[in-house]
Amino acid sequence: MIEKILSSAFIQAYELLYQKNPAVKFVIFQKTRPEFEGDYTLVVFPFTKELKKSPEQIATEIGQQMVSSTAVLSSFNVIKGFLNLVIDDIYWMEFFKKEAANESFGLLKKEDPQKVVIEYSSPNTNKPLHLGHIRNNLLGWSVAEIMKAAGNEVYKVNLVNDRGIHICKSMLAWQKWGEGKTPAKTKLKGDKLVGDMYVRFDVELKKQVEKLQTEGLAKDDAIAVAPLTKEAREMLFQWEAGNQDVRLLWETMNNWVYEGFSSTYNRLGIDFDKIYYESETYLLGKELVFEGLEKGVFYQKDDGSVWCDLSEDGLDEKLLLRADGTSVYMTQDIGTANLRYEDYKSDKMIYVVGNEQNYHFDVLQKVLAKLGKPWAESIEHLSYGMVELPEGKMKSREGKVVDADDLMDEVIATARRMTVELGKLENMESEEANNLFRIIGLGALKYFMLKVDPKKTMLFNPAESVDFTGNTGPFIQYTHARIKSVLRKAADNNILLDTEIALPKALLNKEKSLLVLLYTFPAMVEQAAENRSPALIANYMYDLAKEFNQFYQECPIIRETDEAQRLFRLQLSAFAAKTIHKAAALLGIEMPERM
Repeated sequence: MIEKILSSAFIQAYELLYQKNPAVKFVIFQKTRPEFEGDYTLVVFPFTKELKKSPEQIATEIGQQMVSSTAVLSSFNVIKGFLNLVIDDIYWMEFFKKEAANESFGLLKKEDPQKVVIEYSSPNTNKPLHLGHIRNNLLGWSVAEIMKAAGNEVYKVNLVNDRGIHICKSMLAWQKWGEGKTPAKTKLKGDKLVGDMYVRFDVELKKQVEKLQTEGLAKDDAIAVAPLTKEAREMLFQWEAGNQDVRLLWETMNNWVYEGFSSTYNRLGIDFDKIYYESETYLLGKELVFEGLEKGVFYQKDDGSVWCDLSEDGLDEKLLLRADGTSVYMTQDIGTANLRYEDYKSDKMIYVVGNEQNYHFDVLQKVLAKLGKPWAESIEHLSYGMVELPEGKMKSREGKVVDADDLMDEVIATARRMTVELGKLENMESEEANNLFRIIGLGALKYFMLKVDPKKTMLFNPAESVDFTGNTGPFIQYTHARIKSVLRKAADNNILLDTEIALPKALLNKEKSLLVLLYTFPAMVEQAAENRSPALIANYMYDLAKEFNQFYQECPIIRETDEAQRLFRLQLSAFAAKTIHKAAALLGIEMPERM
């Protein structure tokens, strides 16, 4: 990359001029600010103390030496202590010649790629996927694709939380009030039917709790002794004991949910290399807990519960097994982590889970370390902010959630309405138009979710996401379609894009700006992978779309009379479209050919 060339040239110039080695940590080139002439800038103030010269003098001396000895530089200028360097147009044209037709542009290769396992989604089988799951799935899937593009060996996995007290609540509610309902009988997706039962349990439990409170019990005590709570706990105990009737009902209702999940995943464009199930891993976790108990790593209380004391690690005591022998989330996570490492021997194990679980993953890593697992340090929690609505947080047990399927329906319907209003259908057949509405709607949703830094809590507004102006998915999609329209017009005029041309010796301002931005794409992929941040790719796409539109306004393409200039601009446009398409693919966003 150009930064490495410039850094090397600066160090050589510094050593030649001053017979000293510069402090490398200060040799940092950044993009020159738009109001100044130049491509890259270096601040020379840190070198004034050692050289005992003014910053302007140092910048001028080094600038002269670098330009005279470095072929890629054409000129420089100095503003106070800032050395602004201008890259020769030949360098950008050589890049264009090498990469414009390269199908692997932006895909990095590593001599020793890391093996990375990324877990995302991790739904509970007591409710359908909702808005929060959408951010989780899109973030996890996109990080996996970006890390693959950066040259890593990546495996996408899902852990389905298919057992536990929450599942028993839905099962118990179905037994009591389900009236034999099935997805087939109700024409309702299985995950939604089971979710309705979970909400019904909460409604009935609240009635019992309120009654107990009128009898003088505190709310927490009332919840603990309510008949429904006791029945749900007994059902969990029977499940772990292998009760056939309980297991059969559990299997039946979970299968309803899996069919519903699969439909939602397919529509959202999410996939996995492997799916783990808590019901299959919690026993492995229990074995490891008992192993730790034997080694004295964990301890048992008088009631039979098993704990890990993490007070020396700045945490507290953590429950690993309940008094009745049933497991907790931590139990199955211990087992799953161990099984996953045995499956993949990964260098990095990334968990995409909301920031509400920061403490949980701190504990998991320390518990595994106490068990003597050398790979415990490879665990990384990709902690992301919650998605909130204008009216506040969602509550699954009360049914106050934005259902994932309903949300996709809404953004697609909005895309349909806005596309029709803007007259962007160009006499499309209904099948093509419906596909376009789907592409725009889901593209809007995905871009809106992923353009925000993962660490930030975000406020989701569906209406804002489906907009054809501003920093939105549809704006970028429309830019891509615009480029494709230009290229179709070229083909209609028998202009062959693969014709070799004599490249221009000098670039116009907007030609260069677009080319320089395209040049940064591989570095952006690498940075996004290192930061686990699809937002960097999303905002790069937006910058690229804006830059192309400015180029399109200022530089005639089809109307250009100079044949070589016209062909270069067409090839540059095609390069931009291909890069937008590649960046969008890393976010799971489709790019329409026309709209």
